Amino acid sequence: MYSYDVRIWGIRTRQSKSAPYQLRWLVGGEEHQAPFLTKTLADGRRAQLMEAVRKGEQFDVSSGLPVSELRQLKSPTWFEHARAYVCMKWPDAAAKHRVGIAEAMTNVTMALVTSGKSAPDPKVLRLALRTWAFQMTLDPQGNAVPRMKAEQPPAPAAQALEWMANHSLRVSEVAEAENLRRALAAISRRLNGKRAADNTIRRKRAVLSNALRYAVECDTLPTNPLPKVDWDPPQTDDEVDFQYVPGPELARRLLDAVQAQGTRGEHLHAFFGCMYYAAMRPSEVAALAKGDCKLPSTGWGELVLRRSRPEVGAGWTDGGTPYDDRGLKRRARKASRSVPVPPALVQLLRSHLDSEGLAADGRLFRAVEGGRVGSNEYTRVWNEARRQALQAQDVATPLAEVPYALRHAGVSLWIKAGVDPVEVARRAGHSVAVLWKFYAKILCGQQRVANNLIDLALSDDHLDTPQAIAKPEE
Repeated sequence: MYSYDVRIWGIRTRQSKSAPYQLRWLVGGEEHQAPFLTKTLADGRRAQLMEAVRKGEQFDVSSGLPVSELRQLKSPTWFEHARAYVCMKWPDAAAKHRVGIAEAMTNVTMALVTSGKSAPDPKVLRLALRTWAFQMTLDPQGNAVPRMKAEQPPAPAAQALEWMANHSLRVSEVAEAENLRRALAAISRRLNGKRAADNTIRRKRAVLSNALRYAVECDTLPTNPLPKVDWDPPQTDDEVDFQYVPGPELARRLLDAVQAQGTRGEHLHAFFGCMYYAAMRPSEVAALAKGDCKLPSTGWGELVLRRSRPEVGAGWTDGGTPYDDRGLKRRARKASRSVPVPPALVQLLRSHLDSEGLAADGRLFRAVEGGRVGSNEYTRVWNEARRQALQAQDVATPLAEVPYALRHAGVSLWIKAGVDPVEVARRAGHSVAVLWKFYAKILCGQQRVANNLIDLALSDDHLDTPQAIAKPEE
């Protein structure tokens, strides 16, 4: 229990050779005392307590210490706190977010040590932290606990984790500006020492800040110290570089080149078609089931998207699968999204169903053994399609470099066709703000088209000219 009721008495002497001076004070009616060898030491301690009173600090009734001192004495190491933080975040975090948290905590924890003497090999330490300290598993009661608590790590990993436990800074020390800068430097560099991508730095800084806020929640720190450090995350420009987004003609050539690659190419032809004609994310296409499709024999159809299957390691999912089975990105768990699809995709999907059938659980696309289509597999097919469809000098450029370029191409096509940006955002599963962030150049171009149409309408000769209203005669 804490109290503001503090009374500090003067220093008194007593019959003791080892500690002849005694400082006494009351906290919430409870008396506390501390013996000292010299009066100077006693005066110094009394000044510290008086300073805490002047600052308006609460004191702990049982120990008699100011809350700031008590917090420092009880402060866990950063290694302990980081494990507790990851454990807290684990149950409600998506699998990919779990990986991101573990990577950020690994970078930061390796930087926040008291000394580098006798440190284990960095590769061993990094792997031990990422997969044993910051990867959780469920205990018999169903609670998330670090793997290092539930399983016995290999000897090198166990030694690395023991070293970290003995050399990690306390959280109270991490709050010092010098140590925070070490942590920020760690998240700003890749393993080869080069600067990390701007988005990576921002994402990892957000995780660090959240971990420090959790320390405030746990009463380990009084406030989040990160904002006081004069260090701004890099500005990022997420706008799509449209010189590398394939146009309609190239997109069709790429889809044809996919289909031409034998059995797997034919199976993935409609997979890539969904990414282009419906602007779907790969994780959404991987989860697409027959029940989600309305495919009439003629005309437009509709896909009702409800699930996604982002690819991630088996150790990061609740079910031990190499993918996460979850709702749509940045949407409520049971939210759905309706996407009208043109006849070209309707016929492509109908042909796919006729020739390829379904997975056991009703999904349209599957790996050879029936599981989720892996990114390694469809990327290999895509790379071969680029070699066939692109001119030789373009293969080494970022033009349509990754399959995701088809989604950008699909959204760009909708905007250029004059579809309302609000409807474009809805179909793509974006907010309007995100649509502007990524597709600002194209949207601005469409604004100019709209302005020209308005100018034309305003300049039409047939528009009625307002006439002055005649004032009635008196």
